Amino acid sequence: MPEQKSWKGIYTSSEIKYMDTKERPGFEQALKELETIVSKLEQEEITLEESVDLYEKGLKMAKICTETLEQAELKIEQVNDASE
Repeated sequence: MPEQKSWKGIYTSSEIKYMDTKERPGFEQALKELETIVSKLEQEEITLEESVDLYEKGLKMAKICTETLEQAELKIEQVNDASE
């Protein structure tokens, strides 16, 4: 049986897009992870390799947050249009 990746692992954009909703972090969880990553990147003690890894993970968490917000905005627009 193949090993499953956790959402904290490194995923491509297409993998994030097609993640099972149980694997993909929710908005709040992704935002919290992104805040943690930013905090770690601000520390001077981390190596360049760690910085690059954190940056990559941060981009993925930011993408999840952005996609979630875009979906919410679309849903709000649809509700507003339906009520008119």
